[in-house]
Amino acid sequence: MKEAFDRKEAVSMRENIPSLRIAAEDWSPAHVLQWAFQTFGDSVALSSAFGAEGMVLIDIASRVQESFRIFTLDTEFLFPETYNLIDQVEQRYGITIERVFPLLSPEEQEHALGPALWRRDPDQCCNIRKVEPLRRKLGELQAWITSIRRDQTAARAGAGKIEWDDKFGLVKINPLVDWSSKEVWQYIREHDIPYNALHDRSYPSIGCTHCTRAVRPGESPRAGRWAGYSKTECGLHVIEPATEAQG
Repeated sequence: MKEAFDRKEAVSMRENIPSLRIAAEDWSPAHVLQWAFQTFGDSVALSSAFGAEGMVLIDIASRVQESFRIFTLDTEFLFPETYNLIDQVEQRYGITIERVFPLLSPEEQEHALGPALWRRDPDQCCNIRKVEPLRRKLGELQAWITSIRRDQTAARAGAGKIEWDDKFGLVKINPLVDWSSKEVWQYIREHDIPYNALHDRSYPSIGCTHCTRAVRPGESPRAGRWAGYSKTECGLHVIEPATEAQG
C-alpha cells in the first residue's frame, strides 16, 4: 500500500479532477476503488453507515484489497440492528472499523442545548453528531470514499465517481454513484452479503433512531428520514459553492 503523503499533494490534485471525473465514468466500482487505494494509500478511507449500498461497497473493496481503512460516524443514536451489523462486518471481513464520535455525549448535548434537539432543530443536531465529527475525521485524510447514488436525492444527482469536495477540501470518491437500487440488491443476493435487518421491515434508508421511521406504501425510499421536515440530507453530501483551493 502506498504510504500517506502530505495533504498539500491531495489539494494539488484538484486541477486534475475534471479530467479524472470524465475518465472514471466508464470505470467499474472495483476499478475506482483500485485507483483510490493505489493513489492515496493510507490517506483514503471508506465512510459507511452500513446501508445496503455501504455493504456492497465494503464487499467490493475487500475483493480489491485485503486491508483498507473504513470509518463510521457513531452518533450514539444508532439502531441496535446497525450496531449488530457493524460487529458482523468486522468479523466477516477481518477489519477494524474506526468509530468517530461527536465531541458532546448525548447527556452533554441535552445539558447544553436542551432535550430532544433532533425534534426542535434537526439541522443543528446533525451538525453536532455527524457533520462536525466527519470534518474532524476528514482532516486526517486526502480522500474519502462514499456509497452514495445519484438517484437517492436531488443533492446527489450531479455527483461524479471522482470529484473535489469543496465542503471538506479533499477528493471525494463515489464508486456506486451510477448504480440503481435494483443493482445493489442483486449484488447482495448474488454474494450473500449481510445487511441491516431493518431493511426487511420497510426501512430502505437508516439513520438515527430519533429521525428514522419505516416507509409507508407508496412513499419515496427516503420518506422515513426526518419525517415531517423538508430536510432530506444530514449535511454530509450537500454541495457547496466552489472556492479557491487552499494550499
